[in-house]
Amino acid sequence: MTAPVPTTAATGAAGSSRADQPAQTSVIGTAGHVDHGKSTLVRALTGIDPDRLAEEKARAMTIDLGFAWLRSPAGRDVSIVDVPGHERFIKNMLAGIGGIDAAMLVIAADEGPMPQTAEHLAILDLLGVGHGLVVLSKRDTVDGDWLDLVKEETTEWLRGSSLAGAPIVPVAALRGDGLPDLLATLDDVLAGVPDRVTSGPPRLPIDRAFSIPGFGTVVTGTLSGGALNIGQELRHLPSGRAVRIRGLQSHQAGLDRIGPGTRVAVNVTGLDVADVRRGDVLAPAGALRPADRLDLRLRLLDDAPSPLTQNDEVELFTGAAERLVRVTILDQESIAPGDEGWVQVRLREPVAVARGDRLIIRRPSPSRTIGGGTVIDPAPARHRRFRPEVISALSTLAEGTPEELVSQALASPLDLKALAAALPGLDAATLNDAVAASVATGAIRPLGDAVAAGPVTGTAAAYLVSADGWLRLRERALATVAAHHAGYPLRLGMPKEEFRRRLGIASPRLADAIVASGAHDGDLRDLGHLVAAAGFEVTMEPGRRRAADAYLALLRAVPLAPPAPATVALDLDTLGAMADLGEVVRVAEGIVFDAAVYRRIERDVVGLLARDGTITIASFRDHFDTSRKYAQAVLEHLDSQRVTRRTGDQRVRGPAAAAINLDGPEDDA
Repeated sequence: MTAPVPTTAATGAAGSSRADQPAQTSVIGTAGHVDHGKSTLVRALTGIDPDRLAEEKARAMTIDLGFAWLRSPAGRDVSIVDVPGHERFIKNMLAGIGGIDAAMLVIAADEGPMPQTAEHLAILDLLGVGHGLVVLSKRDTVDGDWLDLVKEETTEWLRGSSLAGAPIVPVAALRGDGLPDLLATLDDVLAGVPDRVTSGPPRLPIDRAFSIPGFGTVVTGTLSGGALNIGQELRHLPSGRAVRIRGLQSHQAGLDRIGPGTRVAVNVTGLDVADVRRGDVLAPAGALRPADRLDLRLRLLDDAPSPLTQNDEVELFTGAAERLVRVTILDQESIAPGDEGWVQVRLREPVAVARGDRLIIRRPSPSRTIGGGTVIDPAPARHRRFRPEVISALSTLAEGTPEELVSQALASPLDLKALAAALPGLDAATLNDAVAASVATGAIRPLGDAVAAGPVTGTAAAYLVSADGWLRLRERALATVAAHHAGYPLRLGMPKEEFRRRLGIASPRLADAIVASGAHDGDLRDLGHLVAAAGFEVTMEPGRRRAADAYLALLRAVPLAPPAPATVALDLDTLGAMADLGEVVRVAEGIVFDAAVYRRIERDVVGLLARDGTITIASFRDHFDTSRKYAQAVLEHLDSQRVTRRTGDQRVRGPAAAAINLDGPEDDA
């Protein structure tokens, strides 16, 4: 039996388990100045006090994130994230506002917009929260004319922001005035929110973590991406530790499965609460990669107090995470207030984010929001400043089609699993379609055995590389093999293991795929454990050729008792070239046979085994009228080639014997 998640302020009292959540779920976040009635409004709407801390209740001021929920008149389950309004707790506000579908900006009718109202609105604007409504609270404290004036001023104040044109609803929360209108308006707003992406890997940025006796660690957050299920294994990031879901809960109910777009509490095993901090993430293995660098498109607010300059230290907020970062401005000397730019930030501690995630930056001292932007590359290499190719690549990532993104990610070969991890913003179906389309147009190509197989969207093991990436890789591969041939002209090819090391490739499977692709294109030859250029042939200069021919004559003169190379001072390079050319067979140290003689011996041994079933060193020696030294060396070499198989003092047929043609030429000796 699965364990329910205990009662929490994030999820409500434990209820009866059900198989799934309602089809319609949404998350809204409050925003606004301190003491403008956000928490009071939440209590009036839901009956739940979002202020859970004793200090909050004592001071009558929200300090940290609060959570509540309601069922709207249209039957929609709505999670509410209540945020603190005081400027001292803006960081807590930022930890909860990132995953919302819509905002509920609260402005006191008797005061109008205040400094934190403006900062909260700027944050919503930077995060791209374009759906929401404005609540004019405390309507019972002003007369009708004043209320109309505040509504007009608020409408004008919102112009140019992401909430421009948002509906404005006056409310007196303590008396209940305007609450029905507010709920109806909320339904209208949420009906216009685009459907969330519900495919791809689930992702839970953690905004709370606590431990309950008998249950262990519970974490909460707003789920995005795909669904979570009881028993599912995830990774805690950035640690990478494996955890398993023991229980799920949302809105008073224990669940077996929950989809994205709602608040959720997850009871996990394999993780101590002391190991969790706000901003950590739960996601499936390989879905996200923690990184200490991010590439961003950044915009400064018009009223930012100063430009952002090279190597400035700022605070970065994304999801529920907060990190100190240093800024590298890639395309200009500095970014002025109101302007945009490409930047790479270096984080003191890694963070797990995805391409397209929104973020906020703030000056740490004096503490102030100065801008925000979008994650363009969640795990980039280090960039140098003022490089046109870097800016071009970032522009493609920011604005490119799925096909362009796939092609750019495949500048170096990746398999499909690694490609999906590199492009977490593309769901599986979109990624597969982009790969198939790009293979069809030649923008990317599969490597190895799949090189001529067309689309490979179902072949997770296949390596893929962009057309430009293959040209670069091909050039390096050919140059590597050519350098080997130049250094060792008497060797038939380059060992594949050396080829892999020279290319700096970790995976032998990828190295084999590159060789297979080069062979398919007619550039390389795959020689088993060796790789060679397609047109390369071993050739010996005249003096070396004469020495080789003289040694061949000696071998053929005494074919079954051949002289060792050392007896004629034949150097090893020449002997290796003769072996690669198929002129001799080296069966043991100092024992070399003419190749035709060896093939005749091989056929005779297989014929004897077919007749007698076994052969011994003694019977070999007697049959071929040779010495024990040569008999033993040849039989051990045949064992290594799997033509024979030793059992005690005898040999029997090995699996390779079936490939030996017993009707070979009679005069090859």
